Amino acid sequence: MCAKQIKHIAIAGNIGAGKTTLATKLAQHFNWKVHYEDVENNPYLADFYNDMLRWSFNLQIYFLNSRFNQLLEIRRGEDVVVQDRTIYEDARIFAPNLYHMGLMTERDFNNYTTLFDTICSQVGPPDLLIYLRASLPVLVKQIEKRGRGYEENLRLDYLKRLNEYYENWITDYKEGPLLIIKVDEVNFADKPEDLGKVISKVDAELNGLF
Repeated sequence: MCAKQIKHIAIAGNIGAGKTTLATKLAQHFNWKVHYEDVENNPYLADFYNDMLRWSFNLQIYFLNSRFNQLLEIRRGEDVVVQDRTIYEDARIFAPNLYHMGLMTERDFNNYTTLFDTICSQVGPPDLLIYLRASLPVLVKQIEKRGRGYEENLRLDYLKRLNEYYENWITDYKEGPLLIIKVDEVNFADKPEDLGKVISKVDAELNGLF
């Protein structure tokens, strides 16, 4: 019954917070479809981590286009979809962080922001946003655990600034229902009982949407 009332669940969180893992496990439990972030096939990601100034705009445009297409597909389809990272994070977290760190020019940032605003006028927010709040040590531990080569050059100050942007964004998030999961306190990846707690919270939020 719940699945008929919603179409779009989105998971937000910093690099290494566990978005993909949680999206997969929720999809398995609720029989949802998953739209993953395009990481493995992203033609800009490795170049970006090696030279952020050169490739930041290209990378952000690629992600923006990818997530816009996901949202259009969700709108056209009949399935309930859980989305790994939101379109808001591109524009509210990553692009402004790159700009303020001097890794994206003002011209590119303004161009990007204008395009984002145009896209957002054509799509709506998720029916439920799940934010994975994680401390810097937990993020670093989980990034090291998954061992993606292109993430080896990630700087701690970069992750820290992203976390600050995330917290500011979530504090002001008013677009729709929001569920915050404290990753430091639950290990939904490895402990079934912790996953059960998260599923119960998600279920409670969804039951309140109709």
